[in-house]
Amino acid sequence: MAIKRFPAPEADQPDRWEAQLRKGALEMAALASLWRGRLYGLEIIRFLEAQSRLVLAEGTIYPILNRLRTEALLTSEWVEADAGHPRKYYSLTDAGRERLRLMAAAWMDFSSGLTQLLEPVLESEEVIQ
Repeated sequence: MAIKRFPAPEADQPDRWEAQLRKGALEMAALASLWRGRLYGLEIIRFLEAQSRLVLAEGTIYPILNRLRTEALLTSEWVEADAGHPRKYYSLTDAGRERLRLMAAAWMDFSSGLTQLLEPVLESEEVIQ
């Protein structure tokens, strides 16, 4: 089902809540991007954009990756490239995989409850005042 976007009144800040929602999911998304194997920063950004429509700047993802590495949820290693400069590849640790499993379960429970709550809103064209 396609989501229709309607312009909000000037006083509303429609992008603010959406930005907060995305911001809250970035750590989980970064971990999930590494589930199948190691990636370097730009690959993570591209993967997230392609798979989840999360559009991130490099200045957004690297602080998250560094924090996750500090928390021992990721490892990183520099790898020489055949052409160009070396790249820093990130991989999940066992603790990172476990954290992601817990986050995924919590997200699925949370989002299914909200989906159930919101389905009537999206199905109805009636406006109740």
